[in-house]
Amino acid sequence: MRFEIPEDTLPEDHRARLLWRVVETLDLSAFTADAKAREGVQGRPLTSIRMLLTLWLYAISMGIGSARRIAKLTTSEDAFRWIVGDQKVSHDLLAQFRVTHREALDRVLTDVLAALLQKGLLSLDLVAQDGTRVRASASAPSFRREVALEACREQARLHLQAVAAELDDPEASEAEKRARLEAARDYERRVEAAIATVKSMREEGKDEPRASTTDAEARVMKMADGGFRPAYNVQMATAGSPLGGPRTVVAVQVTNVGSDMGSVTPMLAQIEERTGKLPSKLLADANHAQHDCIRRCAELGVEAIIPVPARSKNAGRRGDHDEAVEAWRTRMTTDEAKQCYRARASLCELPNAFLKQQQGIAQVVVRGLEKVMCVALLAALAMNLLQHAQDLLG
Repeated sequence: MRFEIPEDTLPEDHRARLLWRVVETLDLSAFTADAKAREGVQGRPLTSIRMLLTLWLYAISMGIGSARRIAKLTTSEDAFRWIVGDQKVSHDLLAQFRVTHREALDRVLTDVLAALLQKGLLSLDLVAQDGTRVRASASAPSFRREVALEACREQARLHLQAVAAELDDPEASEAEKRARLEAARDYERRVEAAIATVKSMREEGKDEPRASTTDAEARVMKMADGGFRPAYNVQMATAGSPLGGPRTVVAVQVTNVGSDMGSVTPMLAQIEERTGKLPSKLLADANHAQHDCIRRCAELGVEAIIPVPARSKNAGRRGDHDEAVEAWRTRMTTDEAKQCYRARASLCELPNAFLKQQQGIAQVVVRGLEKVMCVALLAALAMNLLQHAQDLLG
């Protein structure tokens, strides 16, 4: 027999308590915008959004990204038990919450940035952008060409017919029959999505395109170790001071394009949409040095601190006399620009390391751009809240 007071299981300065208090200050109405009630009819109880969000943020901050593991920890670990209280949380509910609230997570991140701007805790004088490849939930052998996918389609159709024929099996429970049928239908849907992806890629001019029957939106990319694996490109823009202090993620985007070229322009648009402002200086590595993006920075009055790629240094001799591009090349030869660029690593490498090392998201367990974006938004939100928790509560 064991007697305990749950409120006394955690110290006052525990991270779980801190996140709970910060989440209490957030407007979470967007999460329940679709919830409806009918007069005279008893509906299902709505699980606390504050509890679910705090649970995910705390788990992410502890390097846990599995809904099943979180659900198990809510019955054994003090911090997780304290967050859920006397409620029971299934892994299905946790998994669904993580990937079905893209717009709500987007809004909360924007609200946090607005609060930081209002309190004078966020400056956009210096913003650094960088992308990191996150391993997708798909294996290399799952990528097939169209001929092989057509064969998979026929196999999926025959398998679905076989499963449907076994629905009268008296030895299987109704739950097992439904699970088998849904699994067969899911595989058929994934094969169809892969075929549609291959056809789209072929129309774009790609030679012998391949798509995954596990995650049709994943692409094979070159990773940091030089190998090629299915992945997503997670781009983050981080604001901060080169002298140190908190870092703030001000924009997040996820693509299935292995190159960073062309990602500066949409990132600037997102920063302006979230904060109402544009950065004074934008730092990025040479992989982002697309001329269209350089021109756009010049039009918006943003000083692009992006190294000139070696292949582009002599481009002016080949007839490229664009004023914005030439001004950028000249600027990057100055000692001031070189000194400023040194701050890039300290600004944008921290979110990348936080994402992969501390948050355990070196590989996502969800599939599709939309769901991976939800994971990235949760990661950015967790980082911002932990960096600024005391100031937001003050």
